[in-house]
Order: sequence, then structure tokens, then C-alpha cells
Amino acid sequence: MRRRYASLLPVAALVSLACTSKAQNEGSRQVAGGGISVQGWSGQIDASEAKRGALLTNAKLAKEGDALHVTTGPAVAYWTPSNTASGDYTVKASFTEPKYMNLNDHPHPYGIFIGGNDMGTANQSYFYCAAYGNGNFIARGFGPAPFQLNGGHGESNAAVHKAAAAGSPVKQDIAVSVKGDKVQCAINGTVVGTYDKSAVVGAGKLKSTDGIYGIRFSHNTEGLVSGLAVTKP
Repeated sequence: MRRRYASLLPVAALVSLACTSKAQNEGSRQVAGGGISVQGWSGQIDASEAKRGALLTNAKLAKEGDALHVTTGPAVAYWTPSNTASGDYTVKASFTEPKYMNLNDHPHPYGIFIGGNDMGTANQSYFYCAAYGNGNFIARGFGPAPFQLNGGHGESNAAVHKAAAAGSPVKQDIAVSVKGDKVQCAINGTVVGTYDKSAVVGAGKLKSTDGIYGIRFSHNTEGLVSGLAVTKP
């Protein structure tokens, strides 16, 4: 019996590796009727998506009542150029995934970005904090190249809500704050990550934490965003 179990281990490892590879290499969908239909808003897909031939019109930003309705497509950031913040501030919004993982076979994140500079160009930079419907969150920046603050796939935190099952709704209240020399991410009222500003701003990273704020969704994800706003201390 021992020999039989031992012979199955390499097979199990190969199956696991194949599943992981499939998740990492999942291609972006093309959303029907894509593009931006909300007046005053702009967007840009990730550079890695553009290199694979994806277009901004492969994702969709629309209004649904008082909320923004995002459907991706390629991973994308959306913003209004007049939405800027500087000094110490907090940007917050509520995100609802009506049907968890309805467009993908594994969790994808969505959240807030701040410190946007050169937005819409090849040199754009920003920092974002985003939640997954499985209880994880990710903090990452885009400068000349992406840089991670809590790992490639983020980390788990009890404050992040978990969907009951695929197809079930899940909601996250996300806030990103700049306070002195710190940048903080709070989800559902709990600070889940605090980072030195020097880890966010500098050579190869952000120009500044001053700049445009907006929302970011990973590829093949659908959600509603409400209450996007900035407050000052």
C-alpha cells in the first residue's frame, strides 16, 4: 500500500501544478458592449494586458442607479481627472460583487487606488489596496514596473468578508489613507495594512501620494462601486 500511495504523489503534484498554472495564465474576456459610458470618467488597462492585445473597450464601466458598474475584461483602472487628493487624506468606497466568481474560476481583487500620476500614459503610477471575496487583500503599486507590498497574491485577514459560495454576493468597504509618513489600507473598518511612505514613493515607484484617486478591478471580474469619496482629517 505504501508503494501505491508513493506512486500517486508525483501525479497529485502535477495536477496541483497544472491547476496553479491555469489560474495564473487565465486569459481576459472581451466584455460585450464594452467601453466607458459614464460622463467624465477615463480608464486604462494594465500594460501587461495591452501587450497581449487587449483593449480598454474589452472592459466596461457604466452607471447602475447611483453606483458604478464595472465588468472586466482586462485588468483596468478607472478615474475622473478632477478627483485628486493631497497631503493627509482618506479615500473610501463600497464594493459589492453581486455574484462571487461569476466570470472566473478563482477569486480576483477590486479596490481603490491613490497617488495617480501621469494617468492614461505609459508612465502612469499609483498605489492600490484591493479585496478578494475569499478573505484576502492585496496592496501593490505601479510605477515604471509593478511592486508588491504584501506578496504576489496578497494575504488573508479576518476583516475581509468572505462570500458564502460561488455565485453569492459579498461586500467590502475599502479605505486608503495617507497619514504623515504612513499609507494605510482599511477594509470593513479595520486597518489591515500599514506601509511606510518610503516603501511606496521613490525611484521605480510612485512619484507622490498626491494625485488622482479612483478604482481598480482585476481581470474577469464584475462589481458595483458606491460612495467613492475623499475626506480630509
